[in-house]
Amino acid sequence: MNHSERPLEPEAIAQVVGRLRDLSLPAVVCAGDLEETRRLAALRPAYLAVEPPELIGGTLAVSAARPGLLRDAVAAVRTVSPDTVVLCGAGVHDGADVHAALSLGTEGVLVASAVARSADPTSAIAELLRGFSSPSAGSTPRSNAR
Repeated sequence: MNHSERPLEPEAIAQVVGRLRDLSLPAVVCAGDLEETRRLAALRPAYLAVEPPELIGGTLAVSAARPGLLRDAVAAVRTVSPDTVVLCGAGVHDGADVHAALSLGTEGVLVASAVARSADPTSAIAELLRGFSSPSAGSTPRSNAR
């Protein structure tokens, strides 16, 4: 919830996270910047995805465009909510992007367009999964992304 294409008011996010917790369901909350990450981490969601809106659906991964944001976001979440799993979103297209995000401290990725826009979604998912197992995973880095 709180994706940049469907942002919610802070009070609504808190209510939904609380309700999901009451139902024993995990909340996945999206944050677009470090300030929002800090604020949402205080709600202690199960998952918090860091995805700057300007990079969503684009060709440049946040791990390449703003690695400092990911490092700082992970540190901020760990300080407030150590059990929250931090995910990287925005521009994640291949195993190399996944590996880069993991090397910056995130524990997973949030993807949509890389799979939804693919002519072969099964292969796209397999390519993303390679980033969890190998530092050299993924296709050759794109010149505009690294």
